[in-house]
Amino acid sequence: MTDLAVNRRGDTAFWLVKIEHDVYPWRRLVEDKSTVWDGVRNYTARNNLRAMRAGDLVLYYHSGADKAVVGVARVTREAFEDPTAKGEDWSAVELAPQFPLTKSVSLAEMKKSAVLAKFMLIRQPRLSVLAVSPAEFDEILALGKTKLPES
Repeated sequence: MTDLAVNRRGDTAFWLVKIEHDVYPWRRLVEDKSTVWDGVRNYTARNNLRAMRAGDLVLYYHSGADKAVVGVARVTREAFEDPTAKGEDWSAVELAPQFPLTKSVSLAEMKKSAVLAKFMLIRQPRLSVLAVSPAEFDEILALGKTKLPES
């Protein structure tokens, strides 16, 4: 896992979660208002879930056919025992939608960006939960023609 200090801007760290569009699309997260992010069965991804803090921002990426970041969520509950993994050492977090991107940012667009040349989504495409640097987060918002709302 990368040094978490690198990924923080003030009190906020940045992450990306991947989900198949037909499994749990962004619009459903918006409708549900929050969700438990469970079912992760990769040690690196699990450790990333455990490093998330309430208030951290999370890029919401549709994998599969779409392959695009479509929105930003916020961590509302830090890591807890994954309810789908009885007796096993896996973790889950709770996420709530914050805002959609004005324009989805495709993986193809990200691969063209010099700022994203070392982005973990490109280097380790199978990882379902990954850390994102502040510069990478900003670049994806810029590609998505989206500004971070004032808090």
